[in-house]
Amino acid sequence: MNSAATDPATHNTTHASSVREMGLRAKSAARVLRSLPTAQKAAALRAIAAELRARQDNILAANARDVAAAEAGGLPAHMVDRLRLSAGSLEAIASDVGAVAGLPDPVGEQTEEKMLPSGIRVSQRRVPLGVLGVIYESRPNVTVDTAVLALMSGNAVILRGGKETVNSNAALENAIQAALGAQKLPTDAVQVIRDPARERMLELLKLDDCVDAIIPRGGAGLHRYCVENATVPVIVGGIGVVHLYVDASFTRTPEDVQTAARIIQNAKMQKPSACNALDTLLVGREALPALPELLRPLLENGVSVRADAESVSVLQAAGLSAQTAQDSDYGTEFLALTASVKVVGGLEEALDFIAERGGHTDVILTRDDAQARRFVQDVDSAAVMVNASPRFNDGGHLGLGAEVAISTQKLHARGPMGLRELTTSKWVVLGNGETRK
Repeated sequence: MNSAATDPATHNTTHASSVREMGLRAKSAARVLRSLPTAQKAAALRAIAAELRARQDNILAANARDVAAAEAGGLPAHMVDRLRLSAGSLEAIASDVGAVAGLPDPVGEQTEEKMLPSGIRVSQRRVPLGVLGVIYESRPNVTVDTAVLALMSGNAVILRGGKETVNSNAALENAIQAALGAQKLPTDAVQVIRDPARERMLELLKLDDCVDAIIPRGGAGLHRYCVENATVPVIVGGIGVVHLYVDASFTRTPEDVQTAARIIQNAKMQKPSACNALDTLLVGREALPALPELLRPLLENGVSVRADAESVSVLQAAGLSAQTAQDSDYGTEFLALTASVKVVGGLEEALDFIAERGGHTDVILTRDDAQARRFVQDVDSAAVMVNASPRFNDGGHLGLGAEVAISTQKLHARGPMGLRELTTSKWVVLGNGETRK
């Protein structure tokens, strides 16, 4: 094992070359990737999975240094949770790489050719975006997920993680580049900016002659910074409030109340730090008597509930307690064991409430098909769900294999971004000497 693999922080690509040089190399690598056959890309991904397993001890040691530094520096607990790797999670990451290698390759897909009156034949063909710049915080799994999705879709990628992941990301970059080199593919197809200085991120945002799209993954502040400072197109996502509306029709039997409580518990507690975790529970007024049983699993497991006056009164009568909500608790993405609760008059009021604050993932629990259809039609969010946990708004669980991000904007891509969302299209025209009249 070379010295860079032994101590990932000692080999700093950004110190050896500027971000612009990285961009130029990525652009060159992208030209190679865009024409690779599917089998060759899949072989590269399987080589990456094998390299991750072979370097497990090194990667986990690097990650342990990051976790120790993060805890010593007072990083919030949910961020440390996102940062931490284990033998099990690293194996899961490697398995996911193998799963992506088996996904259908969207590159080269072509619409049916049409013969036009002029004599030309036209079609559209799916092609890679080119070079991606991905900026994220505290999640080393994103380094691998993004790299393999980029490679499988024929894109090169420049990754800029947060300062808390510098050792982990360096170790992962070493593994990925070693696998690419062994497959005789350009190692510059995946590059990590190891200098955590904000100036390096700003340089990436301005690299519009080399980078085709910026994809930020993190909090609202990161997204806003990218939008305000980039000259490269930015795909915004991963931020937004998650609502779950309980219609009275879902509380008429003890079995339905139990099911609703289980969905709500999963939505809030399965991974509180995730962007698709529940933030605000909306309860139809006719469903209010069921509120104590709906919230009991949360309150008994350490979730801080901030509720309006009607909800607090009903909970207190059942021997349960909740904080009185402030206006700011509605429309807040908590990313922690905190949830807000509000009583609404019915579906119309719930729709109005979500229209003002939604956009990410919104759920209705109902046994009324008409209510479900209305909710799906009227709610304008990246994902709308009926009688299921919002935690399913995830690339792996929606059949994409993995995701680069969950886009909450409306142009180019919306929702989890997998292979297809990392491609665009071009027109192909076949002629036989035709000229335009």
